Amino acid sequence: MDTIVSAVGVIDKAMNLVELLQARPHSLSELVEASGYSRATTHRLLSSLVDHQLVRRDHVGNYDLGWRLVEWGRRAETRWDLAVEARPVLEALRVETGESVQLYVRHGDVRVCALAVDSPDELRTVVQPGARLPLDRGSSGAALTTRLGAQGWVASVGERAPGVASVSAPVIVSGEVVAALGVSGPIERLSEDPGSLHGPQVVTAAVELANRILASRETS
Repeated sequence: MDTIVSAVGVIDKAMNLVELLQARPHSLSELVEASGYSRATTHRLLSSLVDHQLVRRDHVGNYDLGWRLVEWGRRAETRWDLAVEARPVLEALRVETGESVQLYVRHGDVRVCALAVDSPDELRTVVQPGARLPLDRGSSGAALTTRLGAQGWVASVGERAPGVASVSAPVIVSGEVVAALGVSGPIERLSEDPGSLHGPQVVTAAVELANRILASRETS
């Protein structure tokens, strides 16, 4: 578990329980074991989270993410300039390449999927928004840490997951890497050289997104 530490311990503990539920539903005993909190503390925090609809009980009594998080997530997306400006760019790139497109942001030592649009093909890669992935594997991780070639994009083949290839480029606004935009799909379609296939398209989309974000901030 990625333990969150701030000045307010009870909130840290509550949010760490929510973090554990990102992967799958858990029973009370599983959450006690995974968190290291006492059973009484874990139950008390979960009961409060359920009251606030941030956590819910499923049909077998396990704890899972609550419906209010869905509502908040949708509202956050409509108010976050990165996500607002990114969606049409991602959707256009999906049409152009026929592949799944993801937008990642850096959070400490991991990258988080901020937005994703999936390929219409039955055989495709799927990354759920909110998924936390390593920075040291996959083209988007390299793009976020500016491990790029002269062409402005970086590609990976089977690096994060077997059978998956990807190519990504950084989204740079006012000299700062704010996100990484990437196309991913099965090696059978993207080949062993996905950069040559889609690299220039990804770079163009990343520049377009950066310009859209900059224009949005200048007019706000």
